[in-house]
Amino acid sequence: MPLPPKSVPSVPRSLAQGLGVHAQIGRRTVLAGALALLLGSAGGSGAAWADSAAQGQPVKGGVLRFLVEHEPSTLVTIAHTAGPTQRVSPKVTEGLLTYDLDFRPRPALATAWSVSPDGLTYTFKLREGVKWHDGKPFTAEDVAYSIKLLKEHHPRGRGTFASVTAVETPDPYTAVITLSKPAPYLLTALDANESPIVPKHIYEGTDPLTNKNASAPVGTGPFIFKEWVRGSHIILDRNPDYWDTGKPYLDRVVIRFIADQSARSAAFEAGELDLAGGPPVPYADLARVSALPGLGAETRGYDYAGRMTQLYFNFERPVLQDKRVRLAIAQAIDLQKLLDVVYFGYGKVAASVISPNLKGFVDPSIEPYGYNLKAANRLLDEAGYPRKADGTRFTLRLYANPFNTQAAGDFIKQSLAKVGIAVDFQFFDFSTYIQKTYTGRDFDLTLESLQNVFDPTLGVQRTLWSKNFRIGLPFSNASHYSNPEVDRLLEEAAVEPDPKKRQQLWSAFQKAVHDDVAALGLVAPDGVTLFRTKVKNHTIGVTGVDASFADVYIEK
Repeated sequence: MPLPPKSVPSVPRSLAQGLGVHAQIGRRTVLAGALALLLGSAGGSGAAWADSAAQGQPVKGGVLRFLVEHEPSTLVTIAHTAGPTQRVSPKVTEGLLTYDLDFRPRPALATAWSVSPDGLTYTFKLREGVKWHDGKPFTAEDVAYSIKLLKEHHPRGRGTFASVTAVETPDPYTAVITLSKPAPYLLTALDANESPIVPKHIYEGTDPLTNKNASAPVGTGPFIFKEWVRGSHIILDRNPDYWDTGKPYLDRVVIRFIADQSARSAAFEAGELDLAGGPPVPYADLARVSALPGLGAETRGYDYAGRMTQLYFNFERPVLQDKRVRLAIAQAIDLQKLLDVVYFGYGKVAASVISPNLKGFVDPSIEPYGYNLKAANRLLDEAGYPRKADGTRFTLRLYANPFNTQAAGDFIKQSLAKVGIAVDFQFFDFSTYIQKTYTGRDFDLTLESLQNVFDPTLGVQRTLWSKNFRIGLPFSNASHYSNPEVDRLLEEAAVEPDPKKRQQLWSAFQKAVHDDVAALGLVAPDGVTLFRTKVKNHTIGVTGVDASFADVYIEK
């Protein structure tokens, strides 16, 4: 039977402040002792939810079979924040920094950095002797060009780097970023999956969305792209000239795509997979599968992502422009039941559009709209949508990001049916979902799986800022929501250096969005990584399996 989530002991979330960065540290789960016994009694040998920090000497060689649930549409995160792309991109394409489990920045392509007292100048000393996989030298020009692309094309980068006025390169190994306004989140936004550094000589003068590098990437990372067989797998081979001498330890990473959750469970049980983030298997199977001989599970490594499940309205639809209709939809959804039935209790109810796990930003005074079918029916009547002879009032088309699973969409469909809203629920593969939602825009409601990440300026602003409505840009303002007061609060919070004042701005933003029923934050699901116990060092930082895998090795 599934392990009850409340039996998982936890350490409270804490705040970290360093180098002028207001960072959020995620929940950590104690993965040993009594819990290992609980898993053992659930059926199996009791392979622990164990600390993945490896003990002993790393071993060279071996092939890692890594699951990425849904096939990515592109292999580089320069213009995407899609989960599958974030899984793959950092193995090939690196960032300036990386972050340990306490969210402390660590060197990657940058070896040292400093911030001016006014917060307007960031200076990075870059690693020398690094080469792109095609043999060209990595220089500060690549950094400057990458930041330009991120500012123009990345769904979150358009906010992250909005105040960047220049990136100067006084020498090949120094990059100086100048801002017009403070960006209190900048030093936490430089990981490979968030702000990748790409080769200028390949991207210059091209559209990053269609550049050939998106499907056959050239990077500086520990693994070199070998092949992508659509619908099947990606192969990455060891970079023999990697700048971190002796790494990576693995010879090869084979990335498989298995969209069906039950098939993923079967693949783990059959010994066909070594590692996957997610959880990759249905929540109902999680405790059973992780307790099988030779398997374990890990809940760390999701702090950088800030997972959320949200419901967004298409404000171009007249019926959804009526606040009473949006409020009725909110009151028709039992959030606790959604959490319990679909997510098996692995997560938290989200009253706000900011994750309840972002303690430094979420306003705890905001409460859910409440499950109230009587009130929802009354609102729909008042809005002029009486029930017809068949019991329905009108029909809405619902799409769901497949990372939310079909069950989540079915739950929303059944919930709205209770108040007479017929739902045409269409469930697609990931690439089709992205196209239909962000390019075709032929939805009324979309059940999204958008990361809040470590700072709401980067993870939340993009979804409700009117200036971030852009057809074809994944994970932007798909709602086409526009509210001058919300825009003002978002823009002020983005540049406010004082943490207390910034928190007040975020509180005001949440209240404005909540009052307007602009979007519904439903659930903040827990992330869980499944791994074979012989796989070591898969979770050594806040990005978990979205990291480079330079330190991963397979115990013999």
